[in-house]
Amino acid sequence: MERLEDSLVISRKNNQLCAILFLDLDNFKDINDTLGHDIGDAVIKETASRLKMCIREDDLIARLGGDEFTVCLTDMCSAEDASTVAQKLLDAMSSPFILDDERLYFSFSIGIALFPEHGESTQELLKHADQAMYHAKFSGRNKFSFFDVSMAQHALNKTEIVKHLRNSMGSDQFSIHYQPIVNLETGMIDKAESLLRWTHPELGYISPDEFIPIAEDIGLICELGDWVFRQSASQVKSWQEKFKENFQLSINISPKQFQNESCDLQEWTDFLSQKALSNKAVSLEITEGVMMNEGPMTEQRLGMLKLAGIEISLDDFGTGYSSLAYLKKLNVDYLKIDRTFIQNIHINHDDQAMCEAIVVMAHKLNIKVIAEGVENEAQLNFLKSVGCDYAQGYWFSKPVTSDDFELLLSENEAQLH
Repeated sequence: MERLEDSLVISRKNNQLCAILFLDLDNFKDINDTLGHDIGDAVIKETASRLKMCIREDDLIARLGGDEFTVCLTDMCSAEDASTVAQKLLDAMSSPFILDDERLYFSFSIGIALFPEHGESTQELLKHADQAMYHAKFSGRNKFSFFDVSMAQHALNKTEIVKHLRNSMGSDQFSIHYQPIVNLETGMIDKAESLLRWTHPELGYISPDEFIPIAEDIGLICELGDWVFRQSASQVKSWQEKFKENFQLSINISPKQFQNESCDLQEWTDFLSQKALSNKAVSLEITEGVMMNEGPMTEQRLGMLKLAGIEISLDDFGTGYSSLAYLKKLNVDYLKIDRTFIQNIHINHDDQAMCEAIVVMAHKLNIKVIAEGVENEAQLNFLKSVGCDYAQGYWFSKPVTSDDFELLLSENEAQLH
């Protein structure tokens, strides 16, 4: 703090631009919880070594505590200089950490506050850099974000959401919407994805992108996830009886649910048995975040689910590291091609080549492919032409309530008979 204060004094005196970067390791707590503090300490040391390689000798770098680091950049020509350094810091984390035969991947969320634009004092700049860091974290992690005044309001909004989220658990404010997943060979709606929705009486509709990360942070994700699973399992039982016996619902599962001992996934298989449902009645959608730091608990739980016959989908495929080792080791049943590859697939040859390659590779591994974000007929026709198995998106339907989804199922059956 003294060094930081000195840097600001010099910047103020020389009328120079200065930047404070607040860095927070993504998902570091999970490593400490699953692999132990010795591994956690080794990660911190290795991280410090990598960061030191990215800054000038005169710049200041410090570990504030835990997994939080601060960098102070002085004598900058423009804000672009801070962007350049922030990107170097992110790139420095891209190669795996090899620790005790564990292959781990880490990333940072970085917030940047500029002196004097975003504050005059060290405390104000640190606070604003911290708020910018949270914005980067909630925007998907592994990125940097500059502070702007809307973030101070967002910090207040987050406090409100935390309060209301705790009070809303167990209420009827939560509901599940369903988006159809269509078999491209038959045109049948064989599956659907369950999507949690929250409408608060005062705050109105709150996006899952806002409240899910908060639920993860404050330890409510297991309770929410358990509710979604049980509601979805009850719903699929009804639709199997009314429409088709092999209908399947796909349920998103947070990495935090895998890494939290209080989330008992064995209870889910027991619940399916109680409902007299096949374990193939549901599939679980996991992201690469589950796989990238696969501690013993993650591997054990995935193995248990697979042994029980529950199918696994790998969501957002192609946007992260997309390691083929995941597919081989963990034996997923479905790959979901991320919508970013689909949106221009009808006009972009690179996206076409990428999607076709994913489909061919997946089929060689006996994995089925689901394309997300299909919005027009040209996209649909290309996916059919390369043998993609399933698709979902607004071309078929946006996520709808259970009553409206039943209408979709009825119309789909009528059209095909």
